[in-house]
Amino acid sequence: MTRVRGKCLLIAVALSVLVADLHAQPNADGRWEGTLKAGPASLRLVVDIRRTADGIFLGTLTSVDQGNVAIPIDLIQVNGASVRMEVRAVRGTFEGTFSDDGSRITGTWSQGAPLPLELKRVTAPVEAERAAEAAKTSESVTSATTGPNPFGIPLDLEVPVPPMPSVGNGQTHLVYEMHMTNFGPFEVGLRRIDVLSGDQTIGSVEGGELNSALLPVGAPPAGAATPGSGPSDFRSIESGRRAVAWLWITLDKGAAIPTQLRHRITAGEQTVEGAPVVVGSAGPVTIGAPLRGGLWLAGNGPANASIHRRALLPVAGRARIAQRFAIDWVKIDMKGRAFDGDSKDNKAYFAHGEEALAVADGVVIAIKDGIPENVPGLTSRAVPITLETVGGNFVTLDLGSGRYAFYAHFQPGSLRVKPGDRVRRGQVLGLVGNSGNSTQAHLHFHVSDSAESLGSEGVPYVLDAFEVFSQAGTSESRQSELPMQNAVVRFP
Repeated sequence: MTRVRGKCLLIAVALSVLVADLHAQPNADGRWEGTLKAGPASLRLVVDIRRTADGIFLGTLTSVDQGNVAIPIDLIQVNGASVRMEVRAVRGTFEGTFSDDGSRITGTWSQGAPLPLELKRVTAPVEAERAAEAAKTSESVTSATTGPNPFGIPLDLEVPVPPMPSVGNGQTHLVYEMHMTNFGPFEVGLRRIDVLSGDQTIGSVEGGELNSALLPVGAPPAGAATPGSGPSDFRSIESGRRAVAWLWITLDKGAAIPTQLRHRITAGEQTVEGAPVVVGSAGPVTIGAPLRGGLWLAGNGPANASIHRRALLPVAGRARIAQRFAIDWVKIDMKGRAFDGDSKDNKAYFAHGEEALAVADGVVIAIKDGIPENVPGLTSRAVPITLETVGGNFVTLDLGSGRYAFYAHFQPGSLRVKPGDRVRRGQVLGLVGNSGNSTQAHLHFHVSDSAESLGSEGVPYVLDAFEVFSQAGTSESRQSELPMQNAVVRFP
């Protein structure tokens, strides 16, 4: 139900980069620009990096040709003149070398196939501004221990929705959020979050990775940051403010799913633990394919930095994430293209007119029809976007056992079902289109715990069978898994 873009195979809609120690290269911070080329396609990239007082380098990466969206950078490793960046969300890496004068980084971007990439320095930070910001960060990071608080770190910790086991890439993931509210009179500077099962630490986030996992309530989402404004340090929670920690814990293969979790928060030199959190015992619902054949790209699919994953929306008096495991299914060709011809013509898109299928036996409980299609584009909308129109023409199926499947963005007049209809798995519901909050023809799909498309909590699900393709063109059969973000799959 959010924006999808072509050229997704090279750089993900949501990019997250790993970063580490940059002390050996003091001039690494600043702005860098480069162009990634693959055949006729070109993607312009902007990287902004700045250093905090505690030695962490924070950054954003902007894909200019994919919506000009600034995405948080997690970690950058610099060893002398060598640089390595890792993009976890898309399994991509960049390895390069600084030029002698520090004005360029020349290297290789790898995401299945290696591609040359040179980043050129555009601007460097103003030293006085950087020093002032560093002093502020240093004060906030240590304030939790220097403030006169005999009761420890004044954080109220809440996990509003139990961790829910999900299966993807052959591993089990615990996907959930922790809300942290600062009840103290001073800022709390977070250093680390540890997730424990019994006495065993099963996950930790700190440094740049912690910064990328946090977002203050009321702050613009990371993807809405103004490109060039530089990365923000979200590790400091101001007095009276709340921050959300987006947690995604991947269990070791073969490890048992914990029955409950504990969380240890470190701020300064102090720690605080929240009450035990029970892990949801209900497994993911198994469904069939929502479409036929392929290739289909799982745009904005399950990943910790996905814009669906972080769509925390207050609806009817409560903030929920209905799209926690949502996917925007975009049909592509072997070149990774989503369309052929006029980019402003819906019919040029391979997904347009494809049949959307019932993923299981169920009952149609809600539909909407009659919303005109958009002209393809990042900002083009045929109607104002409200809670009533955000999904465009849609269908909601009751799958039973408190699970509901939501399909969005159908062509107007293409729906083949009505409320009250009982449908069988594989039955055609309507034709894929570009209505509602949509940038191009695609099928938005998610499963949640109530009939409200956005006023519900997204729950995990798995597809009983599909093929997943690598960048090299090889394929692998998968069973009882959920395709992850930007996976390229073929359905039976």
